[in-house]
Amino acid sequence: MIFVDTNYFLRFLLKDNSEQYSIAKNLFLSGAKGKTELFTSLIVFFEIYWVLKSYYEKNKDELNKTLNKILNLTFIVFHEKERLVNSLKIYKKTTLSLEDCYNLVLAKELPVKDFASFDEKLKKYFKSV
Repeated sequence: MIFVDTNYFLRFLLKDNSEQYSIAKNLFLSGAKGKTELFTSLIVFFEIYWVLKSYYEKNKDELNKTLNKILNLTFIVFHEKERLVNSLKIYKKTTLSLEDCYNLVLAKELPVKDFASFDEKLKKYFKSV
């Protein structure tokens, strides 16, 4: 099994370094063909989001599409895939950050009785989700 770090995803998605793109593409093809088991972490997923949003200034629609495509890669294991998919659903239809959406989904799954935050908008969504 091979852990896939953020930079592999970014080089593959952005194609901004041809040598690294080729290496990442070959690893993903190996995974897609079942020759290599691949997995990554929740942290990598959020790093992809943060880099695309802050450094590459991708808008919300672009981010949502890209992140959903990543989660749809059936040959890469995400241990919190369902939670991330549900977070992206909320992210798409609200003005909340992806981090807040993830925390809402997590809180609802546990379940917690209240959401302690000074962010009134976030607390409102917690009550409605």
